[in-house]
Amino acid sequence: MNPKTLFKNYLQDIAAVALRGDAREESFYSTLSGLLGEVAQATGRSKVHVTTLPKSTEAGNPDFRVWNGTDRIIGYIEAKPPTEERLDQIEDSEQLRRYRSTFPNLILTNFLEFRFYLNGERTESVLAARPFTLNRLQAAPPIEKPAELWALFDRFLGFSLPKTFTAQSLAIELAKRTRFLREVVAQQLAEEGNAPGPLTGFYEAFRQYLIGDLTPDDFADLYAQTITYGLFAARVRTGDGFNRRAAFDSIPHTIGVLRDLFRFISLGDLPAQLEWTVDDISEVLAVADAPGILDAYYKQGKGRDPIIHFYETFLAQYDPEERERRGVYYTPEPVVSYIVRSLHKLLKTEFGKPDGLASEGVTLLDPAAGTMTFVARAAQEAVREFESKYGAGAREEFVRRHILRNFYAFELMMAPYAVGHLKMGFFLEELGHRLADNERVHFYLTNTLDMEELAQSRLPGFSSLAEESHLAGQIKKQTPILVPTCISSRTCFRASCS
Repeated sequence: MNPKTLFKNYLQDIAAVALRGDAREESFYSTLSGLLGEVAQATGRSKVHVTTLPKSTEAGNPDFRVWNGTDRIIGYIEAKPPTEERLDQIEDSEQLRRYRSTFPNLILTNFLEFRFYLNGERTESVLAARPFTLNRLQAAPPIEKPAELWALFDRFLGFSLPKTFTAQSLAIELAKRTRFLREVVAQQLAEEGNAPGPLTGFYEAFRQYLIGDLTPDDFADLYAQTITYGLFAARVRTGDGFNRRAAFDSIPHTIGVLRDLFRFISLGDLPAQLEWTVDDISEVLAVADAPGILDAYYKQGKGRDPIIHFYETFLAQYDPEERERRGVYYTPEPVVSYIVRSLHKLLKTEFGKPDGLASEGVTLLDPAAGTMTFVARAAQEAVREFESKYGAGAREEFVRRHILRNFYAFELMMAPYAVGHLKMGFFLEELGHRLADNERVHFYLTNTLDMEELAQSRLPGFSSLAEESHLAGQIKKQTPILVPTCISSRTCFRASCS
């Protein structure tokens, strides 16, 4: 079938739906979906699959998502009814600006005119048929510019994400999708209302256990950041074929909070709008060489902490004002090194600990650990001391016996908690120790000031947080801490710290 005949049939079908008199925007979806399928078939893309998402509010995802049929998203289409002729006004709306800034391959249409946006900029616009004929004359309009419309669809269906990202460009792509995810989470939370679902369960658990004045918008923000950076860290450890379902396998079994969160994201039956957005983030990571980007940080002389450097790059793109307000900055490595080495020396000279941080009986707590920068550097110093005196043969046993047993950390915010845990797993592997299924770093999601433990509940998120609360409570109440990291200019609130 030639393009002119194909589009003529499409317009006749559109007219048939419109002239019934009871059509809504969604009434036209199947007709456009069928047209896209036929164009895909005719251009050698027989596996292309189109899914539609009728949405209840204007805050959700675009109406159509187009897959290549195997492993990647091609693009999105936002539709308005044929009676909506003011596409210039729609194009300038907050909704379209949000879509254009998030999705690099997008079409806006009223089923008669098609506007194609590439990386946020309109590159083509084809008026396939006159709305006047359909809306005023109540007749099927003749096709106009069939060749141009065919070319527009061909370019749309041929889109693919770039295979090469720099740290900066990847951070930009992830940040703009995370901002969109934040809005989707907030919307979904509002829609759950008085019928608690998984997101409400997580929100209530975090509000009751961690941050009493946590608002739904604040929760959406920390949740979105945690998901994106968790996916990034999982991608670093995953080969080809990465997707959101693969992320769950990279979370250690002993970190119940993160496993609960990613069990829902990776394996759960997600609301469609949330699923689309998380899949879009996962696809960006799937095509990006995330391990190579981390290697580039090493080569650029940014030290041995590339995960944290990338986290700072991401935050600068995601929400620089929030980053400024919360003081989320990477502490320069020379500063961290100086503090840790000074502490190591003081333990030897003032506390009678000949091996410093590597000495038997030395316990360390960072009460506001962030992404574990200080704890990781202290562990590195302890291992260096141990190897210099006793050799490298027993290094793995030393890590297991001393670092994993005596180094502790607390953190209130979920995103740095996720980053810190996944970073420590990466760091320990560099030291030659891969965490077993029954091992974890003693890094807990908790309010350092709160001595109460969370009661068990069946709400999503509560069970794992209750266990986290119990484990943190044991440290707060029973574990003598020799070395609090008050030296990092943060306040240690542990009354029994030496």
